[in-house]
Amino acid sequence: MATSNSNGGGDDRPTLLHGKYELGRMLGHGTFAKVYLARNLQTGKSMAMKVVGKDKVIKVGMMEQIKREISVMKMVKHKHIVELHEVMASKSKIYFAMDLVKGGELFNKIAKGRLREDVARVYFQQLISAVDFCHSRGVYHRDLKPENLLLDEDGNLKVTDFGLSAFSEHLKQDGLLHTTCGTPAYVAPEVISKKGYDGAKDDNIVSMYRKIYRGDFKCPPWFSSEARRLITKLLDPNPNSRIAISKIMESSWFKKSAPKVVITKQEMEFEADKSSKQPETLNAFHIISLSEGFDLSPLFEEKKRAEKEELRFATTRPASSVISRFEEVAKAVKFNVKTSESRVRLQGQESGRKGKLAINADIFAVTPSLLVVEVKKDNGDTLEYNQFCSNELRPALKDIVWMSTADNPTLGLNLEEQQI
Repeated sequence: MATSNSNGGGDDRPTLLHGKYELGRMLGHGTFAKVYLARNLQTGKSMAMKVVGKDKVIKVGMMEQIKREISVMKMVKHKHIVELHEVMASKSKIYFAMDLVKGGELFNKIAKGRLREDVARVYFQQLISAVDFCHSRGVYHRDLKPENLLLDEDGNLKVTDFGLSAFSEHLKQDGLLHTTCGTPAYVAPEVISKKGYDGAKDDNIVSMYRKIYRGDFKCPPWFSSEARRLITKLLDPNPNSRIAISKIMESSWFKKSAPKVVITKQEMEFEADKSSKQPETLNAFHIISLSEGFDLSPLFEEKKRAEKEELRFATTRPASSVISRFEEVAKAVKFNVKTSESRVRLQGQESGRKGKLAINADIFAVTPSLLVVEVKKDNGDTLEYNQFCSNELRPALKDIVWMSTADNPTLGLNLEEQQI
């Protein structure tokens, strides 16, 4: 329930929301929503609060669209997507607590004049990164345009407005989406072909539709030849021959000016930790802390087992054998590998949907002849990590996993992850 205090502004919004957010000035508004500056009173962090009137959306039958937007934004956590932190409601309003993106719309930046090609490339790389991530989760935005691409204070792109998005289950048997949506100026040719031309519409709109359908466009003279080639493939009116995202990311234009590789904090910590000579010995308290039987997090989290970012197993092999096995896996998949006496770090050479996948394996001694190995994702996309564990890591480690004679975990450790 929202707490309403007088704000002196003549509107009906509360200045204090759920005792947690303080609402300030309006940042913008649309047909169904207003966006306010907000402050989280617990953290002091500035946020954006999107306020939607229930009566309006119910009246035009958009409640399902609002629910879909909430579901999608909870699924898509990515550095180039505006993050939804919390959804609240009162009798008359729905409140979205979101990232505050201070740099405005990309549209406003474009409207001031042409961008340098290297700057445009960075925005495009960030956009494709976000779109590829959404598609990997079965989410399709369907209304991408410069007005829905925001810039943060560092000039990085953030995708917003998932109100028209669709899930993969909306695909029909032919694998295509068949609902008409989006903004006319950015609609896909195949949508127009299903929709047809409306002769009653403004002549300019009909003319624009015809150009989109035919793929009729011109590039400004200052575009490079590589950019022209890529744009031609992107605007191919035939969806069957139009360039796919995977091919976009392989194109020479896209790959230019890739971000410089920097040493991460985790890698620096790993280098500093190399002085460790022997695996750490676990005492009873360590063993208890590793046991899922004593882990209360499931009471507070809805995370599925398939989404876990760590696994553990016991082995009677020496640490050197465990490390060797990880090195073999790294070599097979062309990952970089760094080792110490009690830790292994694997890192992919190619950037994934959330950067390069990095995995740490820490080795602990329970007794001189029994070790516990804890494997965790240190960087990258959780879905890619889980696929790596299932397809590469588990098969490679299976024969070194120790099980009791009854094939049950011992020592109070719940080692279900021994199904490696």
